[in-house]
Amino acid sequence: MSNTIAAIATPLALGGVSMIRISGDEAIKIADRIFHPSRCDSLQELEGYSASYGVVFDEQGAIDDGMALIYRAPKSYTGEDVVEISCHGGIYITKRVLRLVIEKGARLAGPGEFSKRAFLNGKLSLTQAESIMDLINSKSEQAMRSSRAQMDGALYQKIETMKTTLLNTAGHLAAWVDYPEEEIEEIREETLLKTLQDCEKQMNHLLDTFDTGKMLREGIETAIVGKTNVGKSTLMNLLSGCEKSIVTDIAGTTRDVIEETVNLGNVILRLADTAGIRETDDFVEQKGVELSLKRIRNAGFVLAVFDYSEELNEDDRKIIQEVIACNTPTLAVVNKTDLTQKIDLSYINDNFKQIVYTDRKDPFSLQRLIDAIETVLEFHQIDLSDGMIANERQRSCALRTQQALKEAVQAMEFGMTLDAVTVSIDQAIEALLELTGERVTEKVVDQVFHNFCVGK
Repeated sequence: MSNTIAAIATPLALGGVSMIRISGDEAIKIADRIFHPSRCDSLQELEGYSASYGVVFDEQGAIDDGMALIYRAPKSYTGEDVVEISCHGGIYITKRVLRLVIEKGARLAGPGEFSKRAFLNGKLSLTQAESIMDLINSKSEQAMRSSRAQMDGALYQKIETMKTTLLNTAGHLAAWVDYPEEEIEEIREETLLKTLQDCEKQMNHLLDTFDTGKMLREGIETAIVGKTNVGKSTLMNLLSGCEKSIVTDIAGTTRDVIEETVNLGNVILRLADTAGIRETDDFVEQKGVELSLKRIRNAGFVLAVFDYSEELNEDDRKIIQEVIACNTPTLAVVNKTDLTQKIDLSYINDNFKQIVYTDRKDPFSLQRLIDAIETVLEFHQIDLSDGMIANERQRSCALRTQQALKEAVQAMEFGMTLDAVTVSIDQAIEALLELTGERVTEKVVDQVFHNFCVGK
């Protein structure tokens, strides 16, 4: 099988330009067999980081004109020779150029194989490689900036610092235990304990970033709750920018959970418009109410809606008590403020830290709502340049590191031998090496890149 791979690196759709990427020892030679540059006789004459306009051809003659961009190893994304041929963006012409490249000696790349080669050739750590797909899939400014920080090595640098500390500690311990006759600096137990405790705190902090990172990438489960006819569906439509939910004056219109993902400024919300919570004899509506209560208990964020023009009743108070019991971040939305006030605002103020007032006729309601949501979720306090745990693989490695460090600290506190402490430190180092990809099985590597698109 050829060691030179090729794939379409742009979406396969009608557009202005498409790009076919080739990587491997034979990349430039293969490209030369289908592309004639206008500025020289052969692409092999070009230096790295240079481009030439030219013609893509086969045995019958010219197929298309375009650009060939040359990267020479090791100064390329994959660390190998790379050629990127840009042609016109038709679906047929793009496939035709790729087929030519395959016919002339390359093979079709597998999912994420370009990035996998970059990792194997030392151009990226595994955590940096994983951040590439997060960057591609970014749905907000916040998610993009966080993914960019991970691509730049924010997480890797944190792990590298901790790993270096533990390696130095393990080396000192091994030398001091194995060569007592040598003049090796004595291990001060209080210093060793503090080093291990500091590393444990750093790992605890890093694990705390997992939920934040997940919220940035995937959004936060958000339940819109309230009694019947308070304006939940109107709020859902306002946030989603279209009519997702039916809005009528008839109580109990929404009987099921209606879902939509929305991007509000820096926040991604996975909204669920739930059935109005009230006592009812209608079996179908009862099921809807049960789903609403379940959504409150499982949500990461709640928008609790109240009617400015009605007095609070037992249904309102039941919702408030349910939200308080769940201890979920909640924003109280007092709706219909264009009508005469009947609601007891003091009761709302006593039970909610954040309240926003809305009216579907007020053009500024949406912006006030977005500002209040960002305040409740404390997005302004997130350091997007900080290293964050990005996925379950990284989290699993971090948890193993945390457990090993905890055991090392406990071994010190219980007065166990330094041999026992060293075993736990070695386990922590192993988990960190797996996290960065420096010591990881081929199966794990394949799984990481399996979810990448073929051209990346």
